[in-house]
Amino acid sequence: MNWRRMWTIAVKEYVQFFRDRRTVVATVLMPLIQVVLYGYLSSDVRYQPTVVWDLSQTAESRQLLDTFTNSQYFRIAYHASSMHEVVSRIEAGQALAGIVIPPDYAKLLHRKESPEVMVAVDASDATAARTSLSVADAIGRSVSGTLVVKQLKMNGLPVPKIGVDVRTRAWYNPALRQEVFIVPGVLALVMQFTMTFLSMSTIVRERELGTLEQLVVSPIQPWELMLGKMIPLITIGYVNVTAILLLSVFWFGVPIAGSLGLLYLTVFIFFFTTLGMGTLVSTIAKTYIQAVQLIQFFLMPSMLLSGFIFPVAAMPPVLQWLSYLVPLTYFLTIVRGIIIKGVGIEYLWPQIVLLLLLGLAVFTTAVLRFRKRID
Repeated sequence: MNWRRMWTIAVKEYVQFFRDRRTVVATVLMPLIQVVLYGYLSSDVRYQPTVVWDLSQTAESRQLLDTFTNSQYFRIAYHASSMHEVVSRIEAGQALAGIVIPPDYAKLLHRKESPEVMVAVDASDATAARTSLSVADAIGRSVSGTLVVKQLKMNGLPVPKIGVDVRTRAWYNPALRQEVFIVPGVLALVMQFTMTFLSMSTIVRERELGTLEQLVVSPIQPWELMLGKMIPLITIGYVNVTAILLLSVFWFGVPIAGSLGLLYLTVFIFFFTTLGMGTLVSTIAKTYIQAVQLIQFFLMPSMLLSGFIFPVAAMPPVLQWLSYLVPLTYFLTIVRGIIIKGVGIEYLWPQIVLLLLLGLAVFTTAVLRFRKRID
């Protein structure tokens, strides 16, 4: 073995590697980004936004709500004036739990009876719902135990049958089946990866095959080129979506509770966004390998920040703000809202509008970056 020749080859590889700045940045930064994200992400949901309908409005009911707040799993974000408002807040995704205190709550406690308090939890995410339901049951037992001790200290009588009867409800997914939460999310994630990688090779493939020269001398406009490449990909995407929906319904038993037409409409908006992102990367990268490295900066953080694995509510504030820049965050809310909750556009229009604006911004940027020339 000639060590000098081997070292010469090694030096050449070092020089070639560090000459490609995109590869250097991707190789060094991507592991660091993943470590930071995984270090801060958690599946332990705390401070879940909660809507409260307190019909008692007494010191006793406020003490009960303080107990829920002090558990650090519930954060009172809204005060409702009707049951319809409680349902609306949860259906819109503004609240993940609802607490309803009856009007005779304090009166029943003073009569040494057990008032019923309803705690409804959005069970779209079965894992988070189990935690919330367990904590609510524990709070009911804790408050009941405190009341029992208080009565014993007052009169030394046998243990009275007094306490708070917390009746928990799991909405939208009563059986707490994990696949009901996972399958709609997988649909969104798979479509993001598939459509992004398909569109990513558009301009890169033209450049590597040498066919970009034909586009240079043609009268085709950038918008026409981009849309012409996207239409077949959108058709393929709809075929995949239909296959996934059929599999989820007939194999996993996940029914579609909402409008199928609205779902397909929002899928088109999401395709527009993901295809635009892949096309944008293809206008930046000169080779397919560079494109794959660049797209990782988008796909991996979006999977972690969107709420697919880790609830957004459990993230630090900085990561929550970053999640608002990820199209998958809005599409997951839309897909789960339609398939699991059965809600309509009256609740989902903010997410639909934001997803559309992101798609327009990404697609416009991709077109502006495209140049009909060979670098």
